[in-house]
Amino acid sequence: MPSLPKSLQTAMADTVEQVEAAIDVLLPRTDLAEAKLYDAMRYGCLGGGKRLRPFLVMESARMFGVNPACALRTAAAVEFIHCYSLIHDDLPAMDNADLRRGRRTVHLEFDEATAILAGDGLLTAAFEILSDPETHEDPSVRCKLVAALARAAGPRGMVGGQMLDLIAETTTFDIGAITRLQRMKTGDMIAFSATAGAILGRASPAHLHSLQAYAHDLGLAFQIADDLLDVEGTEEETGKPVQRDEQAGKATFVSILGVERARDQAGRLAEQASRHLEIFGDRADMLKEVARFVVERRT
Repeated sequence: MPSLPKSLQTAMADTVEQVEAAIDVLLPRTDLAEAKLYDAMRYGCLGGGKRLRPFLVMESARMFGVNPACALRTAAAVEFIHCYSLIHDDLPAMDNADLRRGRRTVHLEFDEATAILAGDGLLTAAFEILSDPETHEDPSVRCKLVAALARAAGPRGMVGGQMLDLIAETTTFDIGAITRLQRMKTGDMIAFSATAGAILGRASPAHLHSLQAYAHDLGLAFQIADDLLDVEGTEEETGKPVQRDEQAGKATFVSILGVERARDQAGRLAEQASRHLEIFGDRADMLKEVARFVVERRT
């Protein structure tokens, strides 16, 4: 993995620490009969990870002077959604994975039924957090957050993208179809994360549009880098099985473009993403660093 600029490295590490602490509070242990469910939810959320999506929430919120406590609750809600998706993706009916973030997947550590319920619990808890007045005093802002996250995570976003991913196992997709699949499956949640701070901060339409354009290119760059890691990375680096797309016969950016063209395209998208942030001046320097990081990472 490339060495991160110290400022970005420190900022991302701080976000990991803050988000983990917030999750620990928002998802406490219990001695109730359903304790196993909470244990599985905590296992799925507190098992490491880059916390990239929460970092995007926190950074975009910082740009608009949002109360850090409100931003952190939103960041935790985003991570709940992301972790729920990973738990369900790993299930035998989906990817049937046995490793996630270097640990046994939730359905292996607990059982399949508990893993399904843990994902369901995280999904619904995310919206409970966003709808709480502690997240923002303005109910219209909370409604916008809930609506935007539901759109990004639902059938027109992440869930729909996962359906397309399953279809791709038996259907040949061209580059346009793959781009749409990845925009829905991965890009829409990244886009929500990058714009959540603007929603919390009641940003202008122009500022919101710039962040949306940034996130669109960032999401595609991220996925191309993920496809490259699946081909070139190791299980030790990624913390999950590799070369699964090739084994499943799925078309990817790499299988269509080739390794070098895919790497070049990821770099171009990262540069383009950064250009969308010029309107913010040096306030967006950290987000520009993120764009470079996502295409150079090894995890």
